[in-house]
Amino acid sequence: MSGAGRLTTHVLDTANGHPARNLTIDLFRVQDGVLNRLKSVRTNADGRCDGPMLEEGDMGLGAFELHFHVGDYFRDLDGTQAAFLDIVPVRFVISDPDAHYHVPLLVSPFGYSTYRGS
Repeated sequence: MSGAGRLTTHVLDTANGHPARNLTIDLFRVQDGVLNRLKSVRTNADGRCDGPMLEEGDMGLGAFELHFHVGDYFRDLDGTQAAFLDIVPVRFVISDPDAHYHVPLLVSPFGYSTYRGS
């Protein structure tokens, strides 16, 4: 189905066992090694964005990068909690602009995991 492509994300705080609420995520297009910021959002109570990071006509072929501001998130959550991680970058390639790309992040102050979800 042409034009149905979208990019979504979801952040889960595995250290505390709940969605990462109010976490800042920046989206960049990577062109010739340069990051061009397209969007900056905060996650909602479910650890998701209120809408797709990219959708329909905004989707394009090429490299993109999500910056998850996990250091700020953990410091805001508990000012005394030391955060080893600061910004978690996830670079990925969109090869089919009509597909759904879902990039979840499972994160704690000291480690993270990501994958292409559905």
